[in-house]
Amino acid sequence: MTTSIVRPDVEIHPQLTDPLLPELLHPSRLLWTPRELADLTRTVTTELTTGLRDVLRFDEDRRWWARLALTDGVELWLLSWLPGQSTKPHDHGGASGSFTVLQGELGEEYRYPGGPVRRRTHLAGQGIGFGAGRAHQVLGVGSEPAASVHAYSPPLVPTREYASLADVPNEIPPLPAIVRS
Repeated sequence: MTTSIVRPDVEIHPQLTDPLLPELLHPSRLLWTPRELADLTRTVTTELTTGLRDVLRFDEDRRWWARLALTDGVELWLLSWLPGQSTKPHDHGGASGSFTVLQGELGEEYRYPGGPVRRRTHLAGQGIGFGAGRAHQVLGVGSEPAASVHAYSPPLVPTREYASLADVPNEIPPLPAIVRS
């Protein structure tokens, strides 16, 4: 569990002290596009690598994660993946998202409503931004531990899990965001 430093416009993980991060978060931006989210996760992984590695942990029993930052418009997470650790198939409840691989290799199966299930591999430094209508499953592949930075906008929208990506409906309705206190 992590605790965070809270400011009126942004909440930042206490181990991330680089002054670049608050600048990257644009607290006045209330809705981010997939491209903006991809730019954010790419920049965070390349410019804040040392700070991320100080926060990063691996857990053999389950995937590990820590929220790095939260504003009214975006949330930023660091996740770790040992080989074979994965998410269940899920969507992001109507939020757009992005992730960039910090280290290692991630496999991803994804599907847009009504479309086929597709597969891709993301290596360190690679990432993707995606719109609200995408469901996916992410898996730590390869022989080395992996880590990735994820961003979602709007923030605090719950995910919806599926038994398989074949169960994704033809339309993914948005879920309400959790009100930030």
